[in-house]
Amino acid sequence: MIKAGIVGGTGYTGVELLRLLAQHPGVELTAITSRQEAGTPVSALFPSLRGRIALAFSHPDQARLGECDVVFFATPNGIAMGEARALLDAGVRIIDLSADFRIQDVAEWERWYKLKHAAPDLVAQAVYGLCEVNRDRIRAARLVANPGCYPTAIQLGLLPLIESRAVDLDHLIADAKSGVSGAGRKAELHILHAEAADNFSAYGLAGHRHWPEIRQGLAQAAGREVGLVFIPHLTPMIRGIHATLYGRIAKEMDFQALYEQRYAGEPFVDVMPAGSAPDTRSARAANVCRIAVHRPREQSQRRDTLTVLSVIDNLMKGASGQAVQNMNLMFGRPETEGLQQVAVVP
Repeated sequence: MIKAGIVGGTGYTGVELLRLLAQHPGVELTAITSRQEAGTPVSALFPSLRGRIALAFSHPDQARLGECDVVFFATPNGIAMGEARALLDAGVRIIDLSADFRIQDVAEWERWYKLKHAAPDLVAQAVYGLCEVNRDRIRAARLVANPGCYPTAIQLGLLPLIESRAVDLDHLIADAKSGVSGAGRKAELHILHAEAADNFSAYGLAGHRHWPEIRQGLAQAAGREVGLVFIPHLTPMIRGIHATLYGRIAKEMDFQALYEQRYAGEPFVDVMPAGSAPDTRSARAANVCRIAVHRPREQSQRRDTLTVLSVIDNLMKGASGQAVQNMNLMFGRPETEGLQQVAVVP
């Protein structure tokens, strides 16, 4: 059994990890930390876990995290980088769901996240946890940087085109929408029900901090820098990301076959039949990315432009589900173990 601990178990990604690990046949949950809720039974804060998790939250200073095989950091940015070294030195493997180790250029990370990085030497050791790209490296990793939600949907949606040089690499567009849970479990004006419900708005127009992470992944696939316009939007739903991606065709090919071949055998990427339009509900509470490829039929609609739809649940394939997928790889478990939940409809 894998002995697992969670640092920061009260946020949305934390409780999603709790839900998944409570069902995982190869995991024993041994520690769940929260400064504010220390001493509170998990089931008292989250009644959905009654009968599934008997642990209480413990203060981070008192939790025996060094005795775990793996520790998940479901914390705000800036926490994991200060605590990772001691755990690594104790032989614990780490999966960080924050952004602390995602961007290899530390100066770039500091510019976007407005923090001084506490462990720049560990950034070079971190493996970016996009399983469909770095599967072999993840298996041997001691420290995995779990990808962000927007970066997961956008990279998976664009990678086949980037790798094949099928589109103009200098003029990519990602128009993405997210549910309010992507903002985290906190009180902020723009995610209050009266503000977010019955509303739709763009944000991060001057630049979103997921942009350098997305460009880093696409540049690695392309072997050169890429040009990307990325505009996120907040939608009046709780979970889900829908990314509509545009690329100007540079090389003719069978694009449907390109995607089917690239993701053949991938357990958590579903290339939909031609003409499909996946919606966020088709991925809700499931660790899956559903992708559809479209090309306008009429010349008046710019047949030189390819449109790709990429849909995930931001808390599953965009966060906690992907983290468990990484854990499975790191410990030699079946990659799909504990992650075969069917999407929730309606």
